[in-house]
Amino acid sequence: MKKSVLLLVVAVFTFTQLVAQESTFSKGDKVLNLGIGLGGRWSGSYMKVSVPPISASLEFGVKDGVLEKGSIGVGPYLAYASHKWEYSGYGWKITDIIIGARGSFHYPLVDKLDTYTGLLLGYDISKETEIGTTPFGGGLYNSSYGGFSYAWFVGARYFFSDSFSAMAELGVGITYLNLGVGLKF
Repeated sequence: MKKSVLLLVVAVFTFTQLVAQESTFSKGDKVLNLGIGLGGRWSGSYMKVSVPPISASLEFGVKDGVLEKGSIGVGPYLAYASHKWEYSGYGWKITDIIIGARGSFHYPLVDKLDTYTGLLLGYDISKETEIGTTPFGGGLYNSSYGGFSYAWFVGARYFFSDSFSAMAELGVGITYLNLGVGLKF
């Protein structure tokens, strides 16, 4: 029985060492992520999507050898979404733009799979415009505001070739789930 358990442990360790081979993201790499979001911050009854959450980020590999096989990447981020809340001819149009920078830590777990986590720091620009006939009388209201924005995210890119990947990210930025493609230059 002890030999079987020991053999199983050795087999699992050997398999994980074979699977977690070389990094898919390293110093000098440039990857452009293009995504569309699901589960935006603006949701609820009578809420309609005008433009779904879309995002673009460019990541530059800046350091290798972090925790042996890990790497660090940094780069700009841009996201946009537009929604409309309307009830009985009255409502609001809401647009949201996030401009920022992201830093991420990549660690290879499986061949061709780039797994990472990181932090987004940026500025959130939002605008709300009253639409339709106001039930309270008076004129329509417009509001613009912005502020510091941050978000933690986890993600993965599966590379089908040396330069093309499918991408998925979870986190609170412009959306909760971001799906798209990654293009490595």
